Amino acid sequence: MADRRVKRRPIAILAAVTAAAAIAASFVPAFPQDPAYHDFADRSRVLGIAHFGDVASNLGFLLVGTLSLAFMAGRRGARLFAVPGERWPFRLYFAGLAAAALGSGYYHLDPSNAALAWDRLALSVPTMALLAAFIVDRIHNGLAALATLPVLLILGAGSVVTWHLSEAAGHGDLRFYALVQILPVLLIPLICLLFEGRHTSGKYVLYMVFWYLLARICELLDRQIDGVLGGLVSGHTLKHLFAAVAAYAMLAMLRAASRTGGIR
Repeated sequence: MADRRVKRRPIAILAAVTAAAAIAASFVPAFPQDPAYHDFADRSRVLGIAHFGDVASNLGFLLVGTLSLAFMAGRRGARLFAVPGERWPFRLYFAGLAAAALGSGYYHLDPSNAALAWDRLALSVPTMALLAAFIVDRIHNGLAALATLPVLLILGAGSVVTWHLSEAAGHGDLRFYALVQILPVLLIPLICLLFEGRHTSGKYVLYMVFWYLLARICELLDRQIDGVLGGLVSGHTLKHLFAAVAAYAMLAMLRAASRTGGIR
């Protein structure tokens, strides 16, 4: 009974944080996608490909996704997960990275809201799969926990579709999409603090957060970085590369776990 109460308490904390974020989002006035968002600093053209830096830098996601899927399919990856269902959120995360590379590359060829919808739809898969992976690894690995994966995927895709339809109707509303993107950033570190992991490590989550924050800073300083570097590399191009390094932290984490039989 005591163990059950202890487990209920951290789950209640996660539920409270989720509810608080949803309530806070409901009080924010609806806001559309800023048209200036599509005006990136990268003006390079190589081999006839416009915005070459922003397009080609997505190969980092494709590389990490491919290497990770190869690891998951190998002997070390297969031995790491005692319960077969445990590996599916991780597989989907890595497959989603590869899909996100294609979606983002397509968007940066000719940035627009229509193309951005495909970019965000592809990106919603690894974002939601990563949250599901930590839930399955640290909270519960049964069918009930695995059921969170399709639920989260639907929420992620639904947030993109809702935003896109609102833009098409002339009253763009990014609130739901922003909420769905923010929740994993809030919940994954909390899950690491509140629950023990078998294959996941808080240390590697810190690595991921560091590189992710660096990527976001580069995104915000897109033009400034492009200007300082004389147009050689833009901030948004660096954002893609640093975000790929952040994603690689998850592969490094699983490789480390496979060497020890599970992170302790």
